[in-house]
Amino acid sequence: MTVHRAPRYRNFMLLGAIVGVLLALILTISFPENNEYDRVQIFGFLLLGGLAVGTTLGAVVALIIDRIIGRSHVSVVADRLGANEARPNELRTAEPGSGTPNDDFQAFNEK
Repeated sequence: MTVHRAPRYRNFMLLGAIVGVLLALILTISFPENNEYDRVQIFGFLLLGGLAVGTTLGAVVALIIDRIIGRSHVSVVADRLGANEARPNELRTAEPGSGTPNDDFQAFNEK
């Protein structure tokens, strides 16, 4: 098997959105008040842009990191362990009321 490590895109996009919100808040507070628009309106406009740009930049950063890390593929050997598998001669019958189907139920469903 080949193992490929990849960043979690959702986390990068969420971090970008948070940075966009903080940037919108800082920009709203740092500029003087405008006679045409209230601070809440300015924050709303900047918030929309900040969320969009921050989420997009977070996704782009995740893609760049994925391309850098993606070059290193690691080959590993995988083996299937049969510890949880039931063999046909080892099937157990279910106890009444246990919620586990018995052999008759399985035979009925296989038809």
